Amino acid sequence: MAAMSGKIVQNVCLAQCSQQNRQFRTQYQRDSCAPYTRTLLPFHGGKLAWTGISSMQVHTLSKYQSAFVNHGHGTVYCNAVPSATAISSLDKVDFLKLQNGSDIRGVAVAGVEGEPINLTEPVAEAIAAAFAAWLSKKKKADTPRRLRVSIGHDSRISAQTLQDAVSRGITRAGLDVIQYGLASTPAMFNSTLTKDETFLCPADGAIMITASHLPYNRNGFKFFTSAGGLGKAEIKEILERAADVYKRSAAEGSLDGKVSSSVKKIDYMTLYTSDLVKAVRKAAGNIEKPLDGFHIIVDAGNGAGGFFAAKVLEPLGAITTGSQFLEPDGMFPNHIPNPEDKVAMKAITKAVLDNKADLGIIFDTDVDRSAAVDSSGREFNRNRLIALISAIVLEEHPGTTVVTDSVTSDGLTSFIEKNLGGKHRRFKRGYKNVIDEAIRLVSHCLTVDNMLLDSIHPSRNCLQNSVGEESYLAIETSGHGALKENHWLDDGAYLMVKLLNKLASARASGRSDGSKVLTDLVEGLEEPAVAVELRLKINQSHPDLKGGSFRDYGEAVLEHLENSVNSNPKLQKAPVNYEGVRVSGFGGWFLLRLSLHDPVLPLNIEAPSNDDAVKLALTVAAAVKGFHALDTSALDKFVQAP
Repeated sequence: MAAMSGKIVQNVCLAQCSQQNRQFRTQYQRDSCAPYTRTLLPFHGGKLAWTGISSMQVHTLSKYQSAFVNHGHGTVYCNAVPSATAISSLDKVDFLKLQNGSDIRGVAVAGVEGEPINLTEPVAEAIAAAFAAWLSKKKKADTPRRLRVSIGHDSRISAQTLQDAVSRGITRAGLDVIQYGLASTPAMFNSTLTKDETFLCPADGAIMITASHLPYNRNGFKFFTSAGGLGKAEIKEILERAADVYKRSAAEGSLDGKVSSSVKKIDYMTLYTSDLVKAVRKAAGNIEKPLDGFHIIVDAGNGAGGFFAAKVLEPLGAITTGSQFLEPDGMFPNHIPNPEDKVAMKAITKAVLDNKADLGIIFDTDVDRSAAVDSSGREFNRNRLIALISAIVLEEHPGTTVVTDSVTSDGLTSFIEKNLGGKHRRFKRGYKNVIDEAIRLVSHCLTVDNMLLDSIHPSRNCLQNSVGEESYLAIETSGHGALKENHWLDDGAYLMVKLLNKLASARASGRSDGSKVLTDLVEGLEEPAVAVELRLKINQSHPDLKGGSFRDYGEAVLEHLENSVNSNPKLQKAPVNYEGVRVSGFGGWFLLRLSLHDPVLPLNIEAPSNDDAVKLALTVAAAVKGFHALDTSALDKFVQAP
């Protein structure tokens, strides 16, 4: 049964779990892992006691426990879903500090000095229970059956531990759990859209356990319903609920709840990848192997994206020899899985050139971002990736508006509007900001009896100033790219499928020059000789803040800079700008903005020469010199560099 694609390979009934666990533990201690018995979680009358062992130790233990699966009966006896959790003590936790925009992120593993664990198993369990309560309230009239939540994770070393904790929180709220194991963030959202009972789809909600490209000790959560990813306000509400759950647990000493729910395991990634394969075949006129003969290398950075080589490219006929770092390894031993990282891009570029491949593809840890490299070693990331995807989308939808983040180049604007005939709307940083702005543009809000009806996206608040402007692409320089045709989901794998579609359709039409078809699409893109980002940190303990917030201080810096620019005839402030202060001059531009979450003012500069870039930097340096809580060392170093 375990070998059957898409079938349920595990069914854990919570009502039976406690007794089975006791039986399992006796055999486990006697026969197998004597060196590890000292770290086993002790059972007390069917309750799981929290001891002083670390998350890392729990992860190590879970690897040994996972070997004891009764495949014949499809049942696993494990600590993941006991009927109750006994809690001896709970530390005070500031749940709202775990919010990172529309995500939740924290430290899940010890090992980094100065970064204590704050995403513990009880915290994760409380957050999951809060999401379940939020989801139950939202979906109470939608379905007659018990609600179900899909859970997936990337390759992080704390993934299994947190998956178990999240499963406990969901089941105690009376909802069913479907565990996907190693998965991608886009697949988790897709599980709420898929309609296939064989895969127990659609899920009513989905949780991805990931912290994107952050170091090994971090982890976090992303939440989805069929309406898309949850926004900042919804995440805040869930964290506030979680804080209440956590406090009650501390007072009552346990997290008792319903035990009638179930935990099941499904191979959903098989279905997700088959849909990607179908998309490429369709673009090529339903040819079975439209990439036959193409040599395409994948670099997964030891994250969750290794599936793309064997489950997407090879069924399409591509050669994938030379692909690297496909094995999941949460310590990320080779490079950071991040398409913006120079070391990562150098690694995939070298692999393409060494193997004389046609194309290279690289993903971040949870596969919601990606980038590419052509056969000559030319990188398609940041502005160049946006230009490439814009060219493809504007061929399909002439004149459409491309929404990007604020740090995109002037050359990209010129390329989109003059070369491609589209419109470029430069908005705020943050992939959710960019996506939501694209949705806002296309939303047609109708006023009926003084009520706003959102005809495009009923789950999102419909804004009264929605303009009905056509948009099919929202994409950030980080590599987050979302298309209207793909439910406005930022999906790194689907973004690369758009490139594969182009290769396949070009081959079908008679072209035989490999990735040159992609390179040709960005011909005419003006790129700066110098492009830098400098981070000016705000010292929150400096007396200059006078007890105020770093955000207030940062806004004061920006206001002063804006006034300074207005008095300089050599500089021109951007006529339309949604974030920070963007200024043109000396043949280039700079943007100083306040970070979305951190006490930092990032400064982006692009210019035709280093001298021009220094002139722009000096403009900023002169304007901010009176703000003593601002660390300008990075700016000073750039200005003074020979």
